Amino acid sequence: MRTALIYASVDGQTKKISDHLKKVLQKNQQDIEMYSIDQFHEDVLKFDRIIIGSSIRYGIHHKDIIAFIEEQKKKLAKIKTAFFSVNLVARKPEKKSAETNPYVIKYFKSTDWRPDQVDVFAGMLDYKKYTFFDRIMIQFIMWMTKGPTNPETKIEYTNWDDVDQFGQKLCNL
Repeated sequence: MRTALIYASVDGQTKKISDHLKKVLQKNQQDIEMYSIDQFHEDVLKFDRIIIGSSIRYGIHHKDIIAFIEEQKKKLAKIKTAFFSVNLVARKPEKKSAETNPYVIKYFKSTDWRPDQVDVFAGMLDYKKYTFFDRIMIQFIMWMTKGPTNPETKIEYTNWDDVDQFGQKLCNL
């Protein structure tokens, strides 16, 4: 089974999660090719399975991922698909599933594309990586959601066991 893992990452955590998923699939003898969304120029139907990962910025999935899905959804419906979202809201246990994460819920209300598997992973908070504007905005969002606001904060919230479990599910997709 030929698989493409396509991702969009703003600060690098979605790429890191994609790299990890690729390793999980390779350990299970899965044929997988990984692409940043801006590097993917293949025909979707050359693959048996497509895994799509997107970061969130200001409550919206990466625009290139959304455009890709909308342009390709008829082809995506003909093969096995999976989607994962990476966002800081998922750091809260009650918001770390596809059924409870507000960004995933909002996205799937806006599209008629339905992947076979969906998951959500918490990202990384690293204020030093952000531009001045992003840092101020993310600090404000964190303040509103009772998260850390210290500009020195760097916390990786990603639960790698959850990523491993998703990878195992993908092997059976």
